Amino acid sequence: MPERMSVEIAHKLAESESEPDPEKRFRRWLIEIAEAVALSLIAVATAWCGYQAARWDGRQAFLYGTSSRLRMEAAVAATEGGQRRLLDVVTFNTWIRLKEVNDEKTGAIYIRRFSPDYKIAFDAWLKTDPFNNPNAPAGPIYMPEYRNALLMQADRLNREASETFDKGTEARENSEQYVRGTVLLATILFLIALAQRFKVHSVRVGLLLVAASLMIYVLTNVAKYPRL
Repeated sequence: MPERMSVEIAHKLAESESEPDPEKRFRRWLIEIAEAVALSLIAVATAWCGYQAARWDGRQAFLYGTSSRLRMEAAVAATEGGQRRLLDVVTFNTWIRLKEVNDEKTGAIYIRRFSPDYKIAFDAWLKTDPFNNPNAPAGPIYMPEYRNALLMQADRLNREASETFDKGTEARENSEQYVRGTVLLATILFLIALAQRFKVHSVRVGLLLVAASLMIYVLTNVAKYPRL
């Protein structure tokens, strides 16, 4: 008799567990729907964050490579510009010596060897009457008209290289933001998976609310991140 009663009690408990009342069934259904929606959003957001992080990493590599190339081009332009300026100065010094000995014919040959930019400054320097005017600049290189296209190009390339490098640093920071977002999304997945292990309704709902709050925070921030 006691054994029969035990079997009946076990059947009753099984029936009560398998067939909960409608209110409990509805609440469980709502929780499962909420978990499914949250998991779907997190899966999409995680994939998006990974995609954006990879693109920003590629952008960073491209910008850093471009910055290095510009630095090399600037170094080449600066070297050639320095050599051209040195040649102009040496040619000018030779012209000065020829001027002192009144060798105008040979001096004219050296004048024709000036670079175009230096020749403009040289003509402007002669107009200051440098041989009689003590306030005249020491040479064409000190004239406002003097330009060295290669040195100016080197300065421009160096500025572009610095700006490009800064953009590469920004790209790296954007990539790190998306990586942090991925880590936070993984934390939300852990909370939802943990909530599903609990049969106590209040605990499960509490963990789900924490996960939902954190998910809203992360998704709001991710939506503000720069995109490629």
